[in-house]
Amino acid sequence: MGYSLGIYRFLDGELAEPDMDVVRAVLAPVRARPEPADDRDTAYWIRAGDGSEAEVDVHEKVVCVHRPGVGDVWKTIIELTDRLGAAIDLPSGGFLCPEGMRAHLPEGTEEDSVFVPAITLAAFERAAGPFTHPLT
Repeated sequence: MGYSLGIYRFLDGELAEPDMDVVRAVLAPVRARPEPADDRDTAYWIRAGDGSEAEVDVHEKVVCVHRPGVGDVWKTIIELTDRLGAAIDLPSGGFLCPEGMRAHLPEGTEEDSVFVPAITLAAFERAAGPFTHPLT
């Protein structure tokens, strides 16, 4: 069974589209297959330098990360989340959010969320609680 998570941007209580320029800038250097013929491709198979991999699908209002491997691929996932100014699912429920997103979350979401100045791997590891460490 694989682990999947979502990366979400909220604006005025609603889901907002991810910035595809940011997605391409972060994921292109670690893309594991040849570049697509055009910019409409929204599926990425990424591989970090240590060989860890994940599948990333960009949808209209969410970025889905499927089966992230143990290792440095998590650094890319976290970088993408931070550069998008987005929130990331926590394994225990709720979101890890940049502080600036607090006012934009849907009603009732704030109490289950963890807010940090910036999305970092260390912040994700602390907020994830009894989750298998993404780098081990």
